[in-house]
Amino acid sequence: MNAIETRNLSKSYRLQGSEPPTMFGKLNRVFRREKPKLLWALSDVSFDVRQGETIGVIGPNGSGKSSLLSLIAGTTAPTSGTVTANGRISSLLELGAGFHSELTGRENIFLNGAILGIPKAILRERFDSIVDFAGIREFLDMPVKFYSSGMYVRLGFAIAVEMDPNILLIDEVLAVGDTAFQIKCLARIRDFQRRGKTLVLVSHALQTVEEFCDRVFLIHKGKLVAEGRPAEVIFKYLKSYMGEGGGLHAVEYGNRDIEITDVKFINPSGGETGTFTTGEAFTAEVSYNARVRVDRPVFGFAVKTGNGFYVFGSNTQIAGYKLDSIEGQGVIRLKINPLTLMQGNFFLSLSVHSWDHSVQYHRQEDWYPFVVKNPTREPGIFRLNSEWDLVSKD
Repeated sequence: MNAIETRNLSKSYRLQGSEPPTMFGKLNRVFRREKPKLLWALSDVSFDVRQGETIGVIGPNGSGKSSLLSLIAGTTAPTSGTVTANGRISSLLELGAGFHSELTGRENIFLNGAILGIPKAILRERFDSIVDFAGIREFLDMPVKFYSSGMYVRLGFAIAVEMDPNILLIDEVLAVGDTAFQIKCLARIRDFQRRGKTLVLVSHALQTVEEFCDRVFLIHKGKLVAEGRPAEVIFKYLKSYMGEGGGLHAVEYGNRDIEITDVKFINPSGGETGTFTTGEAFTAEVSYNARVRVDRPVFGFAVKTGNGFYVFGSNTQIAGYKLDSIEGQGVIRLKINPLTLMQGNFFLSLSVHSWDHSVQYHRQEDWYPFVVKNPTREPGIFRLNSEWDLVSKD
């Protein structure tokens, strides 16, 4: 049996301001037979989620991810199509959802539990566990309108997971919590997975999605454009919508006296690739066109994680590699050997500027995505060469 099934699921909203503000305006629309303007948050989405499966949902802002979770949770009704969920659902969809700002944290635990359909006796039984997990005992009798965003998230997540649902829906709100709480949440998610629960996770934290999810759905402009193995779908997302002019994070500027015209990633065997392996060589061949003669140009690069964490950056000037002058077309090769990045999704940024940094010829921020696979079981963002040596023994 599937935990979740959707068939031709669609959801539309009336655009604000599309309704005439006066009675005359409304009558005028009726007589002219004008239809209200609609925004289709989701359009004709169909999929199945198996019991015990963890699904990641990714896509640019405004693509329809949160609307999808709301439809699964039943907090909003579809415009057309159907969605079926088999089992009790807990959801953490938005900051403060299901809370009353004037009530205390204690009172909101019972209010939120009632909204989720949890009997009061069970709430009393699990009350201390909820409070301890949220870490808000000293603020328990304070109205939640005075809570920070992190406290809201901690309390909401604690209630959602302590209800032991069959299906857990989590939106991007986990990003609001501090690092320690995020680690606690991810540990609880692992526990849910071990117990065969079904999870649907919406997140921009692509490395978390790849690590925790069995499958990934890519949604763009309300359409389900891809689904499958996490690494493959995430790379398609990076390639299609986040890099190479996708417009989400990519930025490009410069006077183009020198222009970066093409970039090819090359594997150790000499073939073109988009995936590298920890410990092997990383090569990027950067083609350029210098429209005028430029003396002492400086080529630079930077690497960021898929979450935007700045990993490393350098340039030919820092490296002591001096280019006397360039003019016309050419290729400059960037090589990192060995590649010490660990498994994940990364962006390569490239630039070329004058020796004194006063002129930016061409700069491409977060423009070229690539994937790194790690054959070892070592965790982390990058690998440190380390060794153990027993120097004494009793």
